[in-house]
Amino acid sequence: MSRYIIHTFGCQMNKHDSERMAGLLEAAGHVRAPSNDEADIIVFNTCAVRETAVDRLYGQVASLKALKTGGRPDVLIAVGGCVGQRDGERMLRELPHVDVVFGTHTIHELPSLLDAAASGRPLASVAEETDRFASDLPSVREHRWHAWVPITVGCDNHCSYCIVPYVRGPERSRRFEDVVTEVASLASDGVVEVTLLGQNVNSYGRDRYGSPRFAQLLHAVAETGMQRIRFATSHPKDLSSETIEAFASIPSLMPYLHLPVQHGSNRILAAMNRGYTREQYLERIDRLRDVVPGIALSTDIIVGFPGETDDDFEQTLDLVERVAYDHAFTFIYSPREGTPAAALADAVPRDVAQSRFDRLATSVRSLSLASNERAVGEAVDCLVEGSSRRDPRVLSARTPHNRLIHVPLPVGETAAEHAGSVARILITGAHPWFLTGEFAAPPV
Repeated sequence: MSRYIIHTFGCQMNKHDSERMAGLLEAAGHVRAPSNDEADIIVFNTCAVRETAVDRLYGQVASLKALKTGGRPDVLIAVGGCVGQRDGERMLRELPHVDVVFGTHTIHELPSLLDAAASGRPLASVAEETDRFASDLPSVREHRWHAWVPITVGCDNHCSYCIVPYVRGPERSRRFEDVVTEVASLASDGVVEVTLLGQNVNSYGRDRYGSPRFAQLLHAVAETGMQRIRFATSHPKDLSSETIEAFASIPSLMPYLHLPVQHGSNRILAAMNRGYTREQYLERIDRLRDVVPGIALSTDIIVGFPGETDDDFEQTLDLVERVAYDHAFTFIYSPREGTPAAALADAVPRDVAQSRFDRLATSVRSLSLASNERAVGEAVDCLVEGSSRRDPRVLSARTPHNRLIHVPLPVGETAAEHAGSVARILITGAHPWFLTGEFAAPPV
């Protein structure tokens, strides 16, 4: 019986895809290994959105050459996901110790590709698109109480900096009934929380039904009895009034929204091909807060996009402070080969971009701390995820507003006893990136 390990880079969709890869491998008779040293099959599920992630991936894969030449030549190395989709045969040429390369549309071929590689035939399988959904494949979930549920794959927006449409393909929506049936099955299986996934969930159904049906889908998913519902990611231009109203009318829809703004300057937003202005974005924020007072908001922001001036950056900083995000993911612009932005002139010098990034990070940290401090004293129902990565004597849980909270593990109890339970937790302390608390009532 051979053993496998999967290393996952990138977004929630990649996490979902890794669970499907695990399902395929276990259906083929393989079992999970705790480390590379104990694995017969090593799979990398990759992200191509940032150059640093690609460099790290290539470095980790290159380092495994010593494993194969140092006494374990039969170890199979497979690279999938967005880098596999982008690089295909080129990766086999550049890293000849890699046995299998597969793309985002050929996950279902992984077992057969590994079988071929075991016979001495390294293979790359990359398709331009597919009519199959990874959600139709068997799955081994990371947590028994949570599930990723893709509702769309691919993207039609073609933001000028983004490689996703080129590695994930055009947007395709799953059948409405298939999504609802899957969530109902998960609820019956004891899943407490689902996260609906898509590159742009707000446009769900447009390609299949002629107009978006995301708000209707949220209501249908809630009717399955699922206790906690989240979704990612939303594109601001397609955030409808019906979806905003769903936050107020669906109790199980958690009061948190990730709404990537990317920049605060209309000039840069146009160059990014985002399809909205800062004024339109801020108007949507106002509507959200009118309908759902206290909703938690997070965002993505790119600093140093080609042609960005000091004034453009100041507009970003102003927008961030006006919205007062609870959290923000900030990035220095990373050109991706093949995207329109990669051909733009007026690159921002690295030291200038770094200086702006540092200023933005300081502002984000301050806003996050202020947001967390406002939560101190509240008692909220949190989903316990297990032990903290840093301290096994501390539990990590997630508030409805998607804040991470650490709680001391009761004496004589284990993290496994609490994982997956919903517990009333009193928030007692605040830090920029997490809260601290204590049980206010026994977990349920």
